[in-house]
Amino acid sequence: MQLQLGTPVSTISQVGQTTSSRLKKIGIETVKDLIFYYPFRYEDFSQISDIVSLKPLNSVTVRGKIEMIKNRRSWKKKTFLTEALISDETGSVKAIWFNQPFLTKILKPGEEIYVSGRVDFDRYNLQFINPIYEKAKAAGKNIHTARIVPIYPVTEGLTQKQIRWLIKLALAAVNQIPDWLPAEIIAELKLPSLNQALEQIHFPDSADQADQAVHRLKFDELFSFLFQSKIVRQELKSSQAPPVIFHEAETKKFIDSLPFVLTADQKKVAWQIISDLKKDQPMNRLLEGEVGSGKTLVAVVAMLNVALTGYQGVLMVPTEVLAEQHFRNINNLLKATGVKVCLLTSANRRIGPTEFSKSKIFEEIKNGEVGIVIGTHALIQQDIEFNKLALVVIDEQHRFGVEQRKILHRKGLAKNIVPHFLSMTATPIPRSLALTLYGDLDLSVIKELPKERKKIITEIVDPADRDQCYDFIKQELQSGRQAFVICPLIDPSDKLGVKSVSEEYQRLKDNVFADFNIQKLHGRLKPAEKQQIMTDFLAKKSDILVATAVIEVGVDVPNATVIMIEGAERFGLAQLHQFRGRVGRSQYQSYCFLFSDSATQKTRERLQVLVEVSDGFILAQKDLAFRGPGEIFGLNQSGWPQFRIANIFDQSIIILAHQQLEKIMRKDPNLKQYKLLREHVLEINQSVHLE
Repeated sequence: MQLQLGTPVSTISQVGQTTSSRLKKIGIETVKDLIFYYPFRYEDFSQISDIVSLKPLNSVTVRGKIEMIKNRRSWKKKTFLTEALISDETGSVKAIWFNQPFLTKILKPGEEIYVSGRVDFDRYNLQFINPIYEKAKAAGKNIHTARIVPIYPVTEGLTQKQIRWLIKLALAAVNQIPDWLPAEIIAELKLPSLNQALEQIHFPDSADQADQAVHRLKFDELFSFLFQSKIVRQELKSSQAPPVIFHEAETKKFIDSLPFVLTADQKKVAWQIISDLKKDQPMNRLLEGEVGSGKTLVAVVAMLNVALTGYQGVLMVPTEVLAEQHFRNINNLLKATGVKVCLLTSANRRIGPTEFSKSKIFEEIKNGEVGIVIGTHALIQQDIEFNKLALVVIDEQHRFGVEQRKILHRKGLAKNIVPHFLSMTATPIPRSLALTLYGDLDLSVIKELPKERKKIITEIVDPADRDQCYDFIKQELQSGRQAFVICPLIDPSDKLGVKSVSEEYQRLKDNVFADFNIQKLHGRLKPAEKQQIMTDFLAKKSDILVATAVIEVGVDVPNATVIMIEGAERFGLAQLHQFRGRVGRSQYQSYCFLFSDSATQKTRERLQVLVEVSDGFILAQKDLAFRGPGEIFGLNQSGWPQFRIANIFDQSIIILAHQQLEKIMRKDPNLKQYKLLREHVLEINQSVHLE
């Protein structure tokens, strides 16, 4: 069977339905997906050692003949041990595998094999424990041993060997992928061809070849991102937007009615946005601000002016919990203005305090009765028609793709009249980098936190001090404050051995905080249940909320002063920073306590960074250094563009890509000479995240 780029992996021999569904979980459905599924690190097993030269703790490969291989049960009678004696001209070494009795059917005495792994030492001899094995083939044909070996992100039920084997098969189709990067850029920057880079990223001939492949593919992603961004900006410039009148008196009255004073940064940024809205050219602005800096209030000021002009504004957020919270807060803030605020999610449809049917809500929006609409992905349903949509605000904007934003744009006033666009993100990127990354996207930054806010005290709590920490939390609760407890899982897992919401909720309720009201919140609850739990917590009907990462983004409970994070090592620093931002949202001193199931020095050092640093960008940069790119790209909460291999800290490549892009655009702005490049940019149009 000759593989094509579009060939489904399910049709490849030896890939059954189970394996196919597991591959789908990690985004692999076709041969092309396999080719572009990059490793996140490598094991260097390219040095083949004589057995006599082996030394404890070294990671090496040996080539030898199987002298003997057999299965036996361990002394506990529960574990199968497969033992093999492997010899070369210089000596012999033992290899042991646990619970793999099938190996005796695969590997036979007399066969030549490679084994790669760390050399261990029992009390008498050197040995390999669970080494990677592979039958010896012709030079360069091995993919699991005797070379620089790729290590891929996998999911439960998939092995590294399966992924490598499939990718090796898929690379037979790599020549079907055209090299869209202009030849003059490849020559000037001395880059490998795209096909070479794709082969070498998976099975590099040397560490240098791997580095060159990584560099080329990072350049490709960043160049594509910048190019796509530029094209969309040009399209927006050719469009018109509805000018929004600045209602100065009403805006001042609204701001004066607030129970707090706006910071200087909030006032400055609000004016930048209002000035943009007055123009007939679409605003395309990114609003950056640390957690708790008051970005949403600035957006409310903008939406108020839109509604008072007779237009409509939309606030789109990633979760129903957050949509419900924003609706409740914004509805209360705007009560005196007469502006109607609507909540629209898959589970809730309300205007003010009143529940409405789906059809009635749609009718009210279409007729222009509603000034501000707050919701989730439900807002981009095809059957929702806006009356005069003039402003789209996307909170935690990285979670929405280009195509989703286009749908909202198309719901504007007329064919060439599009709404103004405001994106918000909680993790500031340094201005110089943001301006390079985002081209001519306008940038507003709120650095200043409200004056009454105190710096959150963050501590790593040793296991021996857990009870003392609980006593402190009890004091906070007794003084009328509230607390979050974050767990990595919903239910217990024997395999992972980390704390879960269900068991921690029960333990705290029965044993630790028996005198307090505790509730639990996680993603498997029905939307109405989540809403009620958050409503109760906000109303102080519960004292402690035990939750998963569902509360990670935006949840605002000013009375909560403690957040306790179990299994903290399982979260990225940027995500921990987001969790920490759930407290410290009022005048009360707040605390973030980190509990870890890992006692390693590396874990301690990484969490210590969170104790010392409060800048989200620096935290993510540190996390990349600690954990590596393959582990950090769960940063969905980061507010940054998501790449397969590049990251926003590749600043030198970003600058290089930007320079080359400017050259191409000056030379041929319509890309008439660059057909493949144009096709490539159009192809990725639906998957690249702009803001």
